[in-house]
Amino acid sequence: MVFAWYNLVGSISAALGAFCGGAAAEASEAAGADGSDIYRPTVLAYAAMGFLLSALFLLLSRRIETSDPPHASPLGLHRSRKIVLKLASLFALDAFAGGFIMDSVVAYWLVLKFETDMLALGGIFFWTNLFGGLSGLAAARLAERFGLLNTMVFTHLPSNVLLLLVPLMPTLPWAVAVLLLRCCISQMDIPTRQAYVISVVDPDERSAASGVTMVARSLGAGLAPALVGAMLAEPSLRSLPFFVAGGLKIVYDLWLYREFRKSET
Repeated sequence: MVFAWYNLVGSISAALGAFCGGAAAEASEAAGADGSDIYRPTVLAYAAMGFLLSALFLLLSRRIETSDPPHASPLGLHRSRKIVLKLASLFALDAFAGGFIMDSVVAYWLVLKFETDMLALGGIFFWTNLFGGLSGLAAARLAERFGLLNTMVFTHLPSNVLLLLVPLMPTLPWAVAVLLLRCCISQMDIPTRQAYVISVVDPDERSAASGVTMVARSLGAGLAPALVGAMLAEPSLRSLPFFVAGGLKIVYDLWLYREFRKSET
């Protein structure tokens, strides 16, 4: 539940940022800007917030760390190294698949397919982020009853089926409806995944385990954009990222369940 509330705050912030970004771009265009100048204020605001965030991190106290000292071993892991590395490899696959359908990719696809304007895009991603964050609270309740792994897998699988349906929708309202429906369940695996990672390691490994799995996800996600760019550049392949992402994510779900279902508690 703690992770659910943590992610809800982030999702609400991301939702507001998406709406403000879309509104700012629309306002820039209305003021006479064109080309990249339309998005320049948004990018500059993003950079300024990044510097502010860095400063806030520097102000954090050492008291936020666990009272148990980290184990002096590579990556900060010892007993749980094998399971963390296995989880990290699976999470990297999931993130690689997710890299094909980043918000920026979906936004560009909506523009290419339906000529969606910036203000509408801001509204769409406001609601997708909000629904995604709220779904985490439901995930916490489901996990209490069915377990973390079952909640991760059996909410993620149908969301990936919905992902496969998005490019098949004939109109913008239908595509947005499927996206919103997907977001009602697609983020349920995030707080449960985070809780699962720290539940299978010793207390002094928690920070290290979270770091290793997060880095693995970042590396996986970083590999996809170059492939996505090539797909979007070819009109006949512009919907392919949704099919690749949905297919790979289904493989991830089934593989994760196969590997860890016996250890579910």
